[in-house]
Amino acid sequence: MSLKKATIIIILILLIDQISKFYIKTNFVLGEEVPVFGWFRILFVENEGMAWGAKIPGEYGKLFLTLFRIVAIGGIGYWLWDSVRKNMSRILILCIALIFAGALGNIIDSVFYGLIFSDSHHQVATLFPEAGGYGTLFHGKVVDMLYFPLYGGTLPEWVPFWGGKFFTFFDPVFNIADASISCGVILLLLFNKTAFPNRDPKTRLAAQVD
Repeated sequence: MSLKKATIIIILILLIDQISKFYIKTNFVLGEEVPVFGWFRILFVENEGMAWGAKIPGEYGKLFLTLFRIVAIGGIGYWLWDSVRKNMSRILILCIALIFAGALGNIIDSVFYGLIFSDSHHQVATLFPEAGGYGTLFHGKVVDMLYFPLYGGTLPEWVPFWGGKFFTFFDPVFNIADASISCGVILLLLFNKTAFPNRDPKTRLAAQVD
């Protein structure tokens, strides 16, 4: 796969990701939930930290996380370029492109959304508000909206630890960028041998001798 094709994939994912986030941010109040079909819902939440809502404590925790993400995306970008240069497998380049696009999509939120959007608490946010955004550079919140609660109900009393409590299976709320990263990682795991052929030194030596 050429770098041009990988770039097109990245741009398409970024466009879908950012358009969906802009739409949710400018049409939904924080916490608003809309059923789509079956167990698929749109639920607007904002993530201030890492995956699953985890946060780095302290005054500079958010800044550190955003800067770390920027450094990481630089490393992923180099990995993508180097893989194309070395003519690595298509599946590897596709996976890296998916991970790169997803990481960049969430970085855009973290870096710029605090500047360009007003707050979403009890109101629909405004793009480029006259009074300024809800935060500062590098302190934006990641917009999540895809919600797939496959099961929700009270568990039987005999279930250890959670018996008698309400339980939701697959509770995370995520976005297109998160899905892109997950798909990239899952594909790498499923097609590991195809993505990284002849990793064993003995195998590579035998191939060179032949």
